[in-house]
Amino acid sequence: MSRLFTPIRIGSVEIRNRVWVAPMCQYSCEEQDGVPGDWHREHLTSFARGGAGLVITEAAAVSPEGRISPQDAGIWNDAQADAWAPITERIRVHGAVPGIQLAHAGRKASNYRPWAPERGTVPVSEGGWQMLGPTDEAFEGFDAPRAMTGSEVEQVVADFAAAASRAVAAGFAVLELHAAHGYLLHQFLSPLSNTRSDQWGERTLLLQRVTEAVRAAAPEAGLMVRFSASDWIDGGVTPEMTAEFARVASAAGADFFDISSGGLDARQKIAAGPGYQLPFARAVREKADVQVAAVGLITDPAQAEQVLADGDADAVLLGRELLRNPHWPMLAEAELEGAPEGSVWPAQYTRARP
Repeated sequence: MSRLFTPIRIGSVEIRNRVWVAPMCQYSCEEQDGVPGDWHREHLTSFARGGAGLVITEAAAVSPEGRISPQDAGIWNDAQADAWAPITERIRVHGAVPGIQLAHAGRKASNYRPWAPERGTVPVSEGGWQMLGPTDEAFEGFDAPRAMTGSEVEQVVADFAAAASRAVAAGFAVLELHAAHGYLLHQFLSPLSNTRSDQWGERTLLLQRVTEAVRAAAPEAGLMVRFSASDWIDGGVTPEMTAEFARVASAAGADFFDISSGGLDARQKIAAGPGYQLPFARAVREKADVQVAAVGLITDPAQAEQVLADGDADAVLLGRELLRNPHWPMLAEAELEGAPEGSVWPAQYTRARP
């Protein structure tokens, strides 16, 4: 039987297959209040209808200052949770599991969204805010953050826990902590950005504390962590370090790991190509003895099946390929030998099965 279409669990949560939707920012909360709307419902529901097993939302900020842009989605208040609830219900109706990525952008917050004519930091006069980071060192091209006080770091832990509780109440069965792509948890993990001299200079401490707090707040949820396994620059995070991060998070209550790379330093030189992050996923899986999902230019069903057959990962996450074709899982099922015919095809669509 096709490995891609065998069920798998994240903790106690069973997922129908191993084709998962990677978190993809939409920057589409037009009222700048973090409340998801029609776009988010249609966007996310299309992936569930198309056959994905797990549908993870874009980064949902755990606090207002944790947003990447003023148009980011959030999960820091009850109005946002109430708006997420009908979206999670629609995902479930189509047989997929709803997941949410909990995030804080740190020094990469308060930015213009990608299609805005402006670039860089949104000024306070235009709806921006003062960013926070481990130190006052800026990401290239952005304004400088303010170094967080110890109490502000403690507040981040509390914000993640409160967001987790709201997310579960809104119907999310899987939570993912965003510790990748140069955002706050990654900023604390990398030796390039965390040069603090207090207790938070222990680079895995914030990860550990956030994971413990989220697990306590959401004991029944499947809990994932997304890591950047390489900063793609000398002196930065390596796969060996990431394996240790995974061991720390696993001991703190995490069930599964989503392995990406990059985003911390503008000097990075990424050697992108089909499946270019698979060695990172395999290294973390083997060195930390944990389950992982692979992401990064996985576009072909046979390629995705081979990722699992080779032991590089336990699941695959697709991003842009699913934007191009939300029904990719249905077509993959029809193409792969040994796939369970019709299991992800809605009855209304089966007459189109190749």
